[in-house]
Amino acid sequence: MRKLIYGMNLTVDGYVSAPGDDIGWGESSDELFQWWLDQERAVSLFLYGRRLWENMSSYWPTGDQQPGATPAQIEFARNWRDTPKVVFSSTIDKVDWNARLFTGDAIAEITRLKAGDGGPMRVGGAALAGAAVRAGLIDEYEIVTHPVLVGAGTPFFGALDGWSKLDLVETRTFPGGVTLSRYATRR
Repeated sequence: MRKLIYGMNLTVDGYVSAPGDDIGWGESSDELFQWWLDQERAVSLFLYGRRLWENMSSYWPTGDQQPGATPAQIEFARNWRDTPKVVFSSTIDKVDWNARLFTGDAIAEITRLKAGDGGPMRVGGAALAGAAVRAGLIDEYEIVTHPVLVGAGTPFFGALDGWSKLDLVETRTFPGGVTLSRYATRR
């Protein structure tokens, strides 16, 4: 069975984006970016909701060609292009960049993918990940908290149907007061 990871950058008050899908609040550092790159390299399949897909595919296909791109950003762009992706959406017609579009029951498809052979999968996009959380499919949470309050926006966790007990497996501090808390779902 494959491991399913849900991890994103979020604010202290729990949002992955501020109103208007604004993600400009993040504290970037080379160390944090390298950590994310290392995590992404270990993933064999990305699962995206439409909004996150549109955000990622608007930049990373050519991220390695941007003026001033660091070696880590160049590698991130290449890894992003090379890693297979499934985009879950009923509102777009086409995806590219080593991705396939899935328009059916997202939870049934994630469950099918998780039951198969292969390396870890990462689910991204708060709505899609929230459905996977409620279905009990997430094995690990990577919560990277930035020292900012935005007051509203898209929450990392939506409404839950019940409790989910977690085990803390790692903590780390990055420059700028950014912290990582990594949790495994207690089964």
